[in-house]
Amino acid sequence: MSCNDCIAVENVPHTSRLFREFAEAGTVFSESLRDYYSVAPQSDAWMARPLPARHADFATVAELLHQQNAAWGASDATLANIAQLGDSTAMRAVVTGQQVSLFGGPLYSILKAATAVQMARQATEKSGTPHVPIFWLATEDHDFAEVNAATFVTADRTIQTLHLCDTPRSPVPVGGWTPGECLQDSVREAAAVLGKAANGDWAAELLRDCYAPGRSLAEAFGGLFLRLFAGQGLVVMDASGRGYHRAAAPVLAQAIEQAAGLHDALAARSTQLEAAGYHAQVLVAEQSSLLFLLDEKTGARNALRLNGSGEFAAAGRKYSQQELLQILADAPERISPNALLRPVMQDYLLPTAAYIGGPAELAYFAQSQVLYAAMLGSTTPILPRLSATLLTPRLRRLLVRHGLSVEQCWTSADDLALRLGARAMPIELKAKLRDAGNTLEAELQAIEDYAAALDEGLGHTAKVAASKMRYQRDRLRRMMARFELDRTELLRDHAQALTAWLHPAGALQERKVSGIQFVAEQGPALVDRLVEEAADRCPGHKVIEL
Repeated sequence: MSCNDCIAVENVPHTSRLFREFAEAGTVFSESLRDYYSVAPQSDAWMARPLPARHADFATVAELLHQQNAAWGASDATLANIAQLGDSTAMRAVVTGQQVSLFGGPLYSILKAATAVQMARQATEKSGTPHVPIFWLATEDHDFAEVNAATFVTADRTIQTLHLCDTPRSPVPVGGWTPGECLQDSVREAAAVLGKAANGDWAAELLRDCYAPGRSLAEAFGGLFLRLFAGQGLVVMDASGRGYHRAAAPVLAQAIEQAAGLHDALAARSTQLEAAGYHAQVLVAEQSSLLFLLDEKTGARNALRLNGSGEFAAAGRKYSQQELLQILADAPERISPNALLRPVMQDYLLPTAAYIGGPAELAYFAQSQVLYAAMLGSTTPILPRLSATLLTPRLRRLLVRHGLSVEQCWTSADDLALRLGARAMPIELKAKLRDAGNTLEAELQAIEDYAAALDEGLGHTAKVAASKMRYQRDRLRRMMARFELDRTELLRDHAQALTAWLHPAGALQERKVSGIQFVAEQGPALVDRLVEEAADRCPGHKVIEL
């Protein structure tokens, strides 16, 4: 393994067929993907894409963005980018986003933002049109289980997951939730872990500032990313408020007025995807709509369902189209888009040239494409984010010492320890086991073939008996490896360290370990490094040596 390898997407675990074929498409899509996406991942065609005919007043959106970002401590570079968005309809945006997970979420949140910054730079240079990176905060979601975790690798190589001390009793949007005072206990625990890193004191202070008492999850997450990407001019956007929803009212009204037709189009798209051997990321239930309604008193976010007669229902109450349109006019923030409508609303509000997403979002877009076509008249290109595993110097040394690749560490600590134990066996013993195994295999196969030629039943019996002998052979190998492992406890420690960092809790590092932990290790320069690493558009999974 060499520094900064790009692992083929087919070798990355838990990858869907849809994402695999998309990532491998290069500059031209196969016919099977052309119905779902507008631009292939390695193509630059998106840089010259005209805006849809339907879009919001960008000056109004820019004013809202300025108010929000300035209040959250945006840098001069960020505010300058926002000013450009409002001054010229020639400006374009490269957008990404994520739920407002605790302490900034897993590493992939930072990788998304870094990719958006890099793609905005490339598009600006190649097209001559300024492109601004924007991070959309998915604050309207109400699934607190999705945001209520921050996972760290501790000094003793165990996985520590911190949670919010309290969560709301009703399904309110996550971004507006302000945790109680006991959140500071989690902040202190996180600071204790981060404080042991080279830049841990700086990172811990950053968390204390951003997650100070009285700040909502949106304010805390947004402030954190504005600080991390201050030099890159990243803009953050929480579109859950009245101003944004009023600006997006035409899209939300269309989702009300054409609910049945849009539902049927999505159901047909799900059937098409599944018939092609892909998957539908979002279940399109029989009576589902694209909208939620926020309860006027409690703020609970309740799904609006169709009843077949042109009416909607939410939380046991019925609503006509006219009633919902009136709510949209009077209190637009109460009408909330679901996961499939959200990107359409986003790209109505913003001059989006491309969206940066991961495997799940790419699957969303395959479904949302029918909404783009019906509501905006064109489909926003989606580009894959940088997918990466980060190697600290110590991890790199362990891999080299044991002759391992990152891929070989995508397993459990016990399995990797056995592999290390097997490699540590004396050369003479390994040779004897190999030779004995090869001889046994050849003789067993000959006996199976001979017995099968005499009688089918006898052949089956021989095959079963041979299988038991092979099991005992493999068991002997494992016993030898375990003996060697028990003699060298250090090998277990190495296996634990490698899997804790490279395959924590059976997941890719980027999907589990909090990004702020790597910032604590490397300092603010890590963001610049990741922006640069996104430049080559690795079509698989990149290994980055720090």
